[in-house]
Amino acid sequence: MAKSSLVVTLRLDGARDVIRAFRDLPKDANNELRNASLALAETLAPKVAAAGRSEGRQAALLAGTVKAQRDRVPVIVAGGTRRLGRNRKPAFKLLFGSEFGANFYRQFKPHLGSGSYWIFRTVDDEQPRISREWNKAADRVIRRWAD
Repeated sequence: MAKSSLVVTLRLDGARDVIRAFRDLPKDANNELRNASLALAETLAPKVAAAGRSEGRQAALLAGTVKAQRDRVPVIVAGGTRRLGRNRKPAFKLLFGSEFGANFYRQFKPHLGSGSYWIFRTVDDEQPRISREWNKAADRVIRRWAD
């Protein structure tokens, strides 16, 4: 994972307890949980990218950098070093301005403080559904491997 990317890990109900329970299970059980989490992240990433495409010019450029990442909990990544736009700036140089706004650069929308224009807003909207589905998937894996 590059330091120039924004990594969004979803906060899930009971995730710490579930991850702790997976320490006692075989490696294959962890791989199943990783695959289930990746599938959930792959349903979220297109929604975040669509929100970016509808938000503004910089966000639309960055929407192509949003992707799912494999982990025990659903994770999406945006940004990176890919060069975007007519001035060929690295994606990470546009990322935070498009997500949170900026006061000193007119190319971005006004700064929101702790608010979000597209990434975190979309993740927060999808959080209950993802949490519910992740917990169901984790329960299935634990039941299967606990025998």
